[in-house]
Amino acid sequence: MKKYLLLLSAIIITLIMSCDNSVKLNQAKQARIDDSLIRIYLKANPQIKAQKDPSGIYYQILSEGKGDHPKDNSLVTVNYTAALLNDMVVDKGNGYSSPLDHLIKGWQIGIPLVKEGGSILLIVPSGLAYGANGPGRIPENSVLVFSVDLTEFN
Repeated sequence: MKKYLLLLSAIIITLIMSCDNSVKLNQAKQARIDDSLIRIYLKANPQIKAQKDPSGIYYQILSEGKGDHPKDNSLVTVNYTAALLNDMVVDKGNGYSSPLDHLIKGWQIGIPLVKEGGSILLIVPSGLAYGANGPGRIPENSVLVFSVDLTEFN
């Protein structure tokens, strides 16, 4: 009986580990797909002079702003527009406030690149946005293009 329990435990652990590896492989594959899509988008839009962050986001600082940069725990207030790579706007907000560390990872990386009053264009791979859990009008695994104005933070 103990042998069967041990064998069953080994099978369950193997299945769990293979599922975890499968998720990691799928995330890496999606990141490569997203990066290819972003490069195609940038090639089709030569007016965008975005650079790639090591995290995988692409960004272009449109206006640096003045003063300090927000920190991870800053309460940021922004005006923003979110669009898909086909330029379809899927969300927008004015005077939207939230702690920076409660926002999508792409914003946590990108918004601190500008100061208060600054503007930034962020092209965020799906894994640093909403991934396979696209909310509302955002399809799953969507690369998102954000235009963000950092109006204030504290």
